[in-house]
Amino acid sequence: MAFDESLAARIRDALARTRNVEEKKMFGGIGFLLDGNLLVGVWKDFLIARVGPDAYEDARLEPHVGEFDITGKPMKGWVMVEPEGVDNDDQLKDWIRRAEEFIGTLPRK
Repeated sequence: MAFDESLAARIRDALARTRNVEEKKMFGGIGFLLDGNLLVGVWKDFLIARVGPDAYEDARLEPHVGEFDITGKPMKGWVMVEPEGVDNDDQLKDWIRRAEEFIGTLPRK
């Protein structure tokens, strides 16, 4: 299954005014990097969001959110959000904002 192109387009729109964003095809989907750090992505029809280790447990408690595990080894600090969790643009923008907050703590690459 290819990744959800419409979700990727919605992410592009949400990040349109953000500087230093780059797209890369990866892990069978597409990733959006901010200042060289992977911010969010699309895998199949899931949003992948990098919320960081401190926000991870709280994010996992939310509806439609699971751990990011596509290889059998979960990635701590990353969550997978089911399509129902990003039905509307406000939900999507909120996940992007959370990821931006974490990425803001990292050095540029």
